[in-house]
Amino acid sequence: MGQTALHVACQNGHKTTVQCLLDSGADINRPNVSGATPLYFACSHGQRDTAQILLLRGAKYLSDKNGVTPLDLCVQGGYGETCEVLIQYHPRLFQTIIQMTQNEDLRENMLRQVLEHLSQQSESQYLKILTSLAEVATTNGHKLLSLSSNYDAQMKSLLRIVRIFCHVFRIGPSSPSNGIDLGYNGNKTPRSQVFKPLELLWHSLDEWLVLIATELMKNKKDSTDITSILLKQKGQDQDGTSIPPFEPPGPGSYENLSTGTGESKPDALGGKQEASADCQDVISMTANRLSAVIQAFYMCCSCQMPPGMTSPRFIEFVCKHDEVLKCFVNRNPKIIFDHFHFLLECPELMSRFMHIIKAQPFKDRCEWFYEHLHSGQPDSDMVHRPVNENDILLVHRDSIFRSSCEVVSRANCAKLKQGIAVRFHGEEGMGQGVVREWFDILSNEIVNPDYALFTQSADGTTFQPNSNSYVNPDHLNYFRFAGQILGLALNHRQLVNIYFTRSFYKHILGIPVNYQDVASIDPEYAKNLQWILDNDISDLGLELTFSVETDVFGAMEEVPLKPGGGSILVTQNNKAEYVQLVTELRMTRAIQPQINAFLQGFHMFIPPSLIQLFDEYELELLLSGMPEIDVSDWIRNTEYTSGYEREDPVIQWFWEVVEDITPEERVLLLQFVTGSLLRYELLVPGSHMVDLLISWVEVDCRTLQLLLCHILQISYQLQAHASTCSSYLNTQVKKYSRTDFLWHYIVAAMVTQWRKEVWEIHRITDVQLRVAEII
Repeated sequence: MGQTALHVACQNGHKTTVQCLLDSGADINRPNVSGATPLYFACSHGQRDTAQILLLRGAKYLSDKNGVTPLDLCVQGGYGETCEVLIQYHPRLFQTIIQMTQNEDLRENMLRQVLEHLSQQSESQYLKILTSLAEVATTNGHKLLSLSSNYDAQMKSLLRIVRIFCHVFRIGPSSPSNGIDLGYNGNKTPRSQVFKPLELLWHSLDEWLVLIATELMKNKKDSTDITSILLKQKGQDQDGTSIPPFEPPGPGSYENLSTGTGESKPDALGGKQEASADCQDVISMTANRLSAVIQAFYMCCSCQMPPGMTSPRFIEFVCKHDEVLKCFVNRNPKIIFDHFHFLLECPELMSRFMHIIKAQPFKDRCEWFYEHLHSGQPDSDMVHRPVNENDILLVHRDSIFRSSCEVVSRANCAKLKQGIAVRFHGEEGMGQGVVREWFDILSNEIVNPDYALFTQSADGTTFQPNSNSYVNPDHLNYFRFAGQILGLALNHRQLVNIYFTRSFYKHILGIPVNYQDVASIDPEYAKNLQWILDNDISDLGLELTFSVETDVFGAMEEVPLKPGGGSILVTQNNKAEYVQLVTELRMTRAIQPQINAFLQGFHMFIPPSLIQLFDEYELELLLSGMPEIDVSDWIRNTEYTSGYEREDPVIQWFWEVVEDITPEERVLLLQFVTGSLLRYELLVPGSHMVDLLISWVEVDCRTLQLLLCHILQISYQLQAHASTCSSYLNTQVKKYSRTDFLWHYIVAAMVTQWRKEVWEIHRITDVQLRVAEII
């Protein structure tokens, strides 16, 4: 309302009309009823030429009645050319645009677009923008490190500014070869100097981490003293050479552990406990803030490096502060998913944190996996929406495997990642149902014996690559196609009805196989390997050498396990190496070409850095889904040995835990027990499963000593209401029941290295049940 002909002409970019109106005496600064001037109208639609005419004629830079300025409108629309004109006539607006990077109400991509255009005008302008952004980022970073500031707002502001800074840095003027002048080789160049203002922030970050590391070292010594005291209270000998027998304590033992036999214990430990709590309070207050600054530091280091390379400076930084960063994520694992994205891009650093990452809930890791898998895609929810007719996969139903292999191999990989559309030749149907049918049919075809790609495991429930697949001349192309189909299915969250051996899932993940995996294809041979490991073979006269007879393209040949293996005898000292090399020959070397071809196709859609977030059990869940489990049938078909009965309290606690945990946790537990998702079909409602067994398993005394020491520390810390760096122990003991403690050790058996060191790999034993009785 109230706009003049000049308003309309400026908005529509009619230069001649604007000039005629101005020559005829039109009021160049006349506002409409909302206070918007002709310049305001020109900027609202990015009309660079009409805005320039107005400014040349002396138009004033005025906001409307709501305080919205012409520059606000230009930035909101991403009109870089119009912003350039405004700055040309009002240079002070340059800093206003820089400050706008802190405004979360403005779309980040529009700000990038404006600054990208401005930076292209000249090298000096480019350097000025970057230096100004670096200064604003430094100011925001120091505000974030101030504990009195609003964490959420300052964190978002800092990361937003740094993202924009890195984007502008990469695209600089006339930079078809970005790697020439980045300064990643240590040379100081004009462009690398724009990072100088940020050095103050990185220095403050380093000082904070060094300070926390110093406090942690002090508390680590205090923790060692506490452990020593607790072990003495449990009857441990002073010199540690004698280990008491492992027996559950009598009634009241936990209370005795907590209170001691006298009144002096709190005095002896109270000071150390208080100091530890103070340190943990500092970590709680600073961990998220420091982690956000670390993320910003990584982004700035990375943008100076060529693609695919990790900054040596950042690697050195992480190695220097390794203990503190691990303490951060132990205290608050969510930090990994919020700020430690660098782990997915830096294999050198991922290995340092992998054990912590894999201890996080499966659901959280799945979300992180898909967040990064689909990052950068224009629309990650386009699974069934083709871009155009040429992107539809047209397959023949009567030769679906071969025709699908041909069309997928010709298709654009990037477009397949964004969306899949399938049509059967001669049929009109399309959409989600057809895509689902396509995946279902291919799931069965991949393991079709006619193609000789996979062979069934010894128990007939899972599949393993066929070492004789060469009988099919196209077998490697088909293995590559099989990898593509599973990669596509995982990318688009389509479940497949295929179950592989545990060893094949390990190959997909890059996890070494072990002799227990041999049981899936040859149980008797696996038992022989186990026997060799369990017995002294010195005087048995086996005369084994580091070579074995195996099938090579249909003929039996002697194959050395290592160079000169035919002349190297297997002895008591080297038998473990022999077992491992035999395992690798049977499970890896014999099918290495098939594995390589499969992974070549799989990695086209699923990067190795992302899939390694999971173990072989979880990968099966990702590919084949989460079944519903009939707990009552499981209970009815479980046997007990070693003197246990169904009515024993510890057994009842176990089943209470199973009934109370989430469906996801229940699946992981049963998967750990049975070894394969396919066996879950025995536990769906209305079915009947094979008997399971809960029994006692012997472990060595040293392992029990370490485990007991860990439990004693947990008990004391919980009872004392002290915080620790462990994510397990962030609540008070009064909130725990015996089943809570029991579940902690069941989880440990499933998802930590304890299952490899303390308990048998494919059975939930009652070691964790008996240990839980200590508490």
